[in-house]
Amino acid sequence: MGFLQEFKAFALKGNVMDMAVGVIIGGAFGKIVTSLVNDVIMPPIGLVVGGVDFTDLNLTLKKAVVEAGTEVAPAVTWNYGAFIQQVVDFAILAFCVFMMVKVMNRLMKKKEEEAPAPAPAPEPEPSAEEKLLMEIRDLLKERK
Repeated sequence: MGFLQEFKAFALKGNVMDMAVGVIIGGAFGKIVTSLVNDVIMPPIGLVVGGVDFTDLNLTLKKAVVEAGTEVAPAVTWNYGAFIQQVVDFAILAFCVFMMVKVMNRLMKKKEEEAPAPAPAPEPEPSAEEKLLMEIRDLLKERK
């Protein structure tokens, strides 16, 4: 099988297409959560903390080098505020995924409960040896 044919067979499988749709929707959902955190949740928290924008929180490790009014070397900063922002993003996203999985599990359980139970399999017919042994057993019982 040629490389292109093999790739086509792989790309057109149902699971791959489902995964691609999931990744695209997940990316869009991630943007929504990022906007929720950046634009809705963090501003009031920053206001309560003292008017701080968390993305601007940083610790300057090395100041910028400026010669003759131009910056020769930029400042080296430790941007812990951006990290805090990302942690909050992750926590909200993880919570949303958890809730979605919880709802899906509940729906699947309800669907399983509604489905009729499968009929028990009929007992298999005894083999010729078993039939012979049962006859011998019955004859021995009659002799006693």
